[in-house]
Amino acid sequence: MAAILPPAMLGIIGGGQLGRMFTVAAKTMGYRVTVLEPDPAAPAADFADVHLCAPYGDAAALKTLAETCAAVTTEFENVDAGAMRELAKQTRVSPSGDCVAIAQDRIAEKAWIAKAGLPTAPYLALETAADLAAVSDDALAVCLPGILKTARLGYDGKGQIRVKTVADARTALSELGVACVLEKMLELKLEVSAIVTRTSASQMTVFPVAENRHVNGILDVSIVPARIAPALAAQVQAMARRLADELDYVGVLAVEFFVLADDTLVLNEIAPRPHNSGHYTLTACVTDQFQQQVRALCGLLPGSTELLTPVVMVNLLGDVWGEDGSEPRWSVLAEAPNAQLHLYGKQEARRGRKMGHFNVMADTAEAALEQAEALKDTL
Repeated sequence: MAAILPPAMLGIIGGGQLGRMFTVAAKTMGYRVTVLEPDPAAPAADFADVHLCAPYGDAAALKTLAETCAAVTTEFENVDAGAMRELAKQTRVSPSGDCVAIAQDRIAEKAWIAKAGLPTAPYLALETAADLAAVSDDALAVCLPGILKTARLGYDGKGQIRVKTVADARTALSELGVACVLEKMLELKLEVSAIVTRTSASQMTVFPVAENRHVNGILDVSIVPARIAPALAAQVQAMARRLADELDYVGVLAVEFFVLADDTLVLNEIAPRPHNSGHYTLTACVTDQFQQQVRALCGLLPGSTELLTPVVMVNLLGDVWGEDGSEPRWSVLAEAPNAQLHLYGKQEARRGRKMGHFNVMADTAEAALEQAEALKDTL
């Protein structure tokens, strides 16, 4: 596969914050970028050479991407996998439509994780009403107490219901009326993630493992390096590599894990793109995850994933803004020489909406975490 070099035009489907950071990385590396995004105020449009303001599945816009871009990627998994497959007939596409289709369906995702020989929480796949009617109370009980997750279109805790009893599970499944996965809730020590960049079986790197804390299903803080034993971190990275190989994945792949009370690992879910828990790489690694996305898309060797300093990433949701829309006290971050603020250019702050993040670098992860929490509390 011949490398795609600057100043080639690259395309991305989706113009949110991940598309924005991809665009910045690509432009910095000398490429031009076309963004397909229906929102006229899309964050990525601030930096793109071309903004195709059209629905993601618009035939004319997809034709333009295919004809004008040397390669096309996506910023989210809920894109039309079929459209990705069609684009691949005319231009380079990463990740593949097949991998996107797997990542956007929890049932398919679980099956591929199992195929790779990797552990998951006990679960039941319930695709139809007939599946629900056929499953026994005893089979449901194995996965209780549990979390009922819609098989498709769930993210940041959306499309999830906690259920404790067989009756709860049957009621919730009937109310949702869509394909679901019922996963048993496990006693967790913490959650971690690893981000793989793969261009081929012999060209693959993994970023340092991040320790992630969530609030209301949304990532709040990532701590790097994760405060786990080095051998366990190495196991996380090895398992992420194994899954990427099983998928024959090309691109950036985020893999999330649960660490159980006895330090065993369970694979939770994947995302076929850069990930919120990888934003620490923007300031703390030799190569960041968006540069890696560009490199994989263009058939270049992955860059170094060396961690230059311990770091903590803190998400900034719309909750931090005033009820009248007033800005947080950015001076707090501006006056911290070891903190870096990244805002996403979104015009309206809403509760639960990701508006930006900041990274704090320090001599240890604990020192970075302490300072990061203090900074957030004073915003």
